[in-house]
This record gives sequence, C-alpha cells and structure tokens, in this order.
Amino acid sequence: MNVVEIKGVRKTFTDFWLRPTVKAVDGLDLAVGGGEVFGLLGPNGSGKSTTIKMILGLVRPSEGSVSLFGHDPSSVEARRRLGYLPELSYLHPFLTARETLLYYAGLCGLDRRTSRSRAAELLEMTGMADVADRAVGGFSKGMSRRIALASSLIGKPELLVLDEPTSGLDPVSTNEVKTLVKTLAAGGMTILMTSHLLADAEDVCDRVAILNHGRKVAEGKIGEIGTSLEKFFLAKVGEGRDFKVAEFLK
Repeated sequence: MNVVEIKGVRKTFTDFWLRPTVKAVDGLDLAVGGGEVFGLLGPNGSGKSTTIKMILGLVRPSEGSVSLFGHDPSSVEARRRLGYLPELSYLHPFLTARETLLYYAGLCGLDRRTSRSRAAELLEMTGMADVADRAVGGFSKGMSRRIALASSLIGKPELLVLDEPTSGLDPVSTNEVKTLVKTLAAGGMTILMTSHLLADAEDVCDRVAILNHGRKVAEGKIGEIGTSLEKFFLAKVGEGRDFKVAEFLK
C-alpha cells in the first residue's frame, strides 16, 4: 500500500463571495511508496505548498481525494504516523533545546521516560547535545533548523514531510541534513520533501515530481532522467523569460 495517494486532486481558492480566484492545483495524481524519498519540485506558485497542506490535512481539496496510510489526512490515525518540518522554524525562544523536544514529545502523547530518552537521542543525532540547555532564542538559523528537524522526529513518524529542509544552512550543515535523510530512509522511513535546491534533491531523492501551474509536468526516478536534474527541470518548466535588459539600459 502506498503511504501517500493523491487522485484527481484539484484545489481552487475562492473569495468572500465564493468566486474562484486561484486554481492552485489542477488534476494532480501522485503516489509515494513506503521507504521512498520523494521530491516535490517546482517554481514558486507551482502548487507545492498547497499540495503539502492537503497532504497534512490542513486544506481540503476542491475535487479528488488525498489519503495517508489509507486514511483521511485529518484523521488521528494518519496524524499520529506523520512528522512535519515547515519551511520556517517557529520555536519558543525562551525554551531550551531539550525543553523544546520535551514539549513536542508531550504533544505526541509520549510518557516522561520515553520523552527524555528520545530527546537525548535526537540531540545527539543532530549534533545539538552540547547546547541542549541553552535557550533556542539565541541560536543561529542553522541551529534552530536542527532543533526543528529533531522536533519533527520526536514521535518516530512513519512519514516525514520536509519543506525546504536545507534552506539557509551552510554547506556542512546541508550535507549533514542530507546524510540524515538518507539514513532515515535506509531505516524504513518514508520521506516527502520539497526543495528549490535541485542538487539537494538529486543527492537524496529516489523519485521526483515536477509541478508547474498546478499540474504535474514530469515524474520519474533520478537514475532514469539521464541528465542533471537541473536540465531536466528547466526542460519541463522553461528556461525563463527574456528580461529585455538591453532595451531597459538604452
């Protein structure tokens, strides 16, 4: 059984008078198998964020169906098996790194002993054990990102959704995050990630789907693309527009 199944999904946003304003997703079919690292790629405005929100159960599709583990995404059964790292890390600045993980462990319904054990493991795994008792408000963006990633793993999810996981990280931290993603996948975790950094997707993803204007324009295994992911992406989305700089500078 696929972990994520999206069938014939359309999402149209409306204004106050229920008039359609934006067709964010238009006829999307997608399936993510167990233990797979799947990349959801596309330019800004392509429908990636809306698709992620529907997978998380935060937005309902206008048409079609979305399921996680065979359940509705908003159901308790689906959400207890899900972990999510948003693009922007919103952490309570006065909590320490350890307290942050214990807070999220409590939201997952873990008992105190399990919470402390998992928090210690994740602090070590993400290289944050030495600063475990420092307030996260004084952390750099990279350090905050690591704690946010650890928080998304505290419940040992079967599906981990990562929205731009390496955004703002230095090369060393980026490599560590990619290594962690590959290690989690090797352990059986299913990972769905979005990224604007095509080299990162190329390094860690088994398959990718490219969205443009709400539609899936390509899907395939990284090894079957036959060229760099960047060239493949540009071929499907377009090389870009003419900015007419010469005319402007006249």
